Amino acid sequence: MVTLCYIGLGSNMGDRQGYIRTALQRLDQQPEIKLLRVASLYETAPWGNTNQQWFLNTVAELDTTLSPQELLQVLLAIESELGRVRVEHWGPRTIDLDLLLYGQEEINLPQLVVPHPRMTERAFVLVPLAELCPDMVLREGQSVQSLARQVALDQEIRRIK
Repeated sequence: MVTLCYIGLGSNMGDRQGYIRTALQRLDQQPEIKLLRVASLYETAPWGNTNQQWFLNTVAELDTTLSPQELLQVLLAIESELGRVRVEHWGPRTIDLDLLLYGQEEINLPQLVVPHPRMTERAFVLVPLAELCPDMVLREGQSVQSLARQVALDQEIRRIK
């Protein structure tokens, strides 16, 4: 069975565009994943720990035959391959790959919660997601586009490409 998924990508260390581009290539190279579309790149202020470089963020839409847990393992392997080291919560990173949505499924496991629990609070997720699917309705009953407009009022975000 093929499932439509959305992945959030972010980087704020080194060649930020290069890390995102490489992560997208690695996703697309997986035989069980078909990369469909990628939103524009957005530069955003850091979340949580604000004493660090700004992030580049985007969202990718893909089809996969992997289970949510298998897809998570692929995302973690790509992060590791690209030098992601988890030292500090919300700290700097070469690449961050988050499973935002996995079809219509709701998953609540210790290692994986989908839909991503804080995605509706973050412009760096909602603005690029709205570029791909503005009319999608999230569990709050509001469209992605409506939620993106609301959070973008309070958070610095600018489209760069």
